[in-house]
Amino acid sequence: MPRIATRNYSAETAQTLADSGITPLLARVYAARGVTHADELAGGLTRLLSFETMKGITAMAVRLADAIADGKKLLVVADYDADGATACAVAVRGLQMFGARVEFIVPNRFEYGYGLTPQIVQLAARFEPDIIVTVDNGIASVDGVAEANRLGIEVLVTDHHLPGDELPDAACIVNPNQPGCPFPSKNLAGVGVMFYVLLSLRAELRQRGVFNSPLPQVGLREGRSEAAGHPPAYSLRVEGAGERGIQVEPNLATLLDLVALGTVADVVKLDQNNRILVQQGLARIRAGRGCAGINALLKMARKQVEQVSSYELGFVVGPRLNAAGRLEDMSLGIRCLLTDDPDEAAELARQLDELNRARRDIEADMQESALAALEQVDPSDGHTLTLYNEDWHQGVIGILASRLKDRFHRPVIAFARANEEELKGSGRSIPGLHLRDALDLVSKRHPQLIQKFGGHAMAAGVSVRTEHFEAFRAAFEAVAQELLSTADLTKVIETDGELTAAEFSLEFARSLEQQVWGQGFPQPSFEGEFGVASQRVVGEKHLKLKLEREGVPIEAIMFNHADELPPRAHFVYSLSVNEYNGRQSLQLVIQHCEYE
Repeated sequence: MPRIATRNYSAETAQTLADSGITPLLARVYAARGVTHADELAGGLTRLLSFETMKGITAMAVRLADAIADGKKLLVVADYDADGATACAVAVRGLQMFGARVEFIVPNRFEYGYGLTPQIVQLAARFEPDIIVTVDNGIASVDGVAEANRLGIEVLVTDHHLPGDELPDAACIVNPNQPGCPFPSKNLAGVGVMFYVLLSLRAELRQRGVFNSPLPQVGLREGRSEAAGHPPAYSLRVEGAGERGIQVEPNLATLLDLVALGTVADVVKLDQNNRILVQQGLARIRAGRGCAGINALLKMARKQVEQVSSYELGFVVGPRLNAAGRLEDMSLGIRCLLTDDPDEAAELARQLDELNRARRDIEADMQESALAALEQVDPSDGHTLTLYNEDWHQGVIGILASRLKDRFHRPVIAFARANEEELKGSGRSIPGLHLRDALDLVSKRHPQLIQKFGGHAMAAGVSVRTEHFEAFRAAFEAVAQELLSTADLTKVIETDGELTAAEFSLEFARSLEQQVWGQGFPQPSFEGEFGVASQRVVGEKHLKLKLEREGVPIEAIMFNHADELPPRAHFVYSLSVNEYNGRQSLQLVIQHCEYE
């Protein structure tokens, strides 16, 4: 049974925030998330951390500026998730703004795997680039960079993943998590890192006086590169079409909708710097200035652009974008983010929506088979869950691991067959176990078990030989038993305490929906005992409730729960704005309930 705990906060800090003009209830919420002063909530771009402290970023800006001036060909090599797709779109759009000749490829994950491998470099070489720019990958690509160097292709790495013991021999690396980087925030997503590189590039070009000089006029055309046995690689080619003087430097803020999407979708910690990026991006989307692709994906999901929040980015747009990389080719998603044609964006969004529906069906089947396999196993007997099914889809095992992790509160690694000899796994962890570090420990103790691995504290990927699966499962469990305590294995549901009847207001719910919430800065949830005045099942699996608190009736809904509740229960819930027939009303979204 999960344990419900109220978030701690300093009453003095909450009062300081309230004295600055924040409502007492919101002040309490912010104080519980570590906010100490009102200026930490300011979302202006002037409050962004300076790019100047990021290791390697000035050197990379110089190399990119020289490449643009010399007319060199740049090739962006992207990752196949939403962060990689948005980082690629930001790179292509941003470099295009500065007059670069730029193309992109995004390797098919099932053919080439993750990162800048030697095989991907050989594919990239067919574009005859002078420079490869990685986005959201490359920090672990030692062999791939070596292959590019052998072919005479310069590599610029932009990444945010944790490095391994050896760094690639790239011409330049920008990654806030690389050794010796003093940049204060280590939580930038891959798209955030690329955005910062563009900020530095703009400063370099500004210093050179480029914005008063003639630059090649930008023209776009889409190309395909195909070879026998290889998937197509899409490119966006920037071609000179006469010359024009650029009198006004490019406004990089136009890219913040993409930065916000990738930051939220990659579930990085929303520290103050990331919250500014997301807040600014959301403001652009709500004002109707988002790119055609994001607008089309929101419309496909029947969401109002004016009311978009970080929730829609993470749970509506992100999954539809990710579906392309999970099931087919992420170039479809990147093209959606790059087009400025609303009709083309609508068609690409339709295709992405279809892929997402297919992904949901595959995921449901996989989860059913996983739960069936676990019927003979008590998850509480161990500290981890490591599963493999030869019928599982490589592109969906990460979502499966996440669902099982949420259900059983254990670190989970789900494996699918990569080929006859290799299994690929995707893992999700719980607080208390740094997943990448745990895999590193397994690798050091049992060098023969893991072929490759990488990732973050809460999510990681790993490859093992088929015959080593059981040995890996035992080694991973042994490491987890050392690192996890009994308390770590008990799920804790944190809340912001109770609300009085007077605090159940539509106005408060609206104000919450306008804030930026996410990983490390969680959406507020509350708890309390309510009377259940009425209940009925809607949509075959959801419970529509009318609750009562201190004589005040309150509408509520409990998703994916159709069992009848007793007359009274203790609920954990969030506040939401329910819109029906043009009328808005307060609704509680029940997240957890307990009763005798």
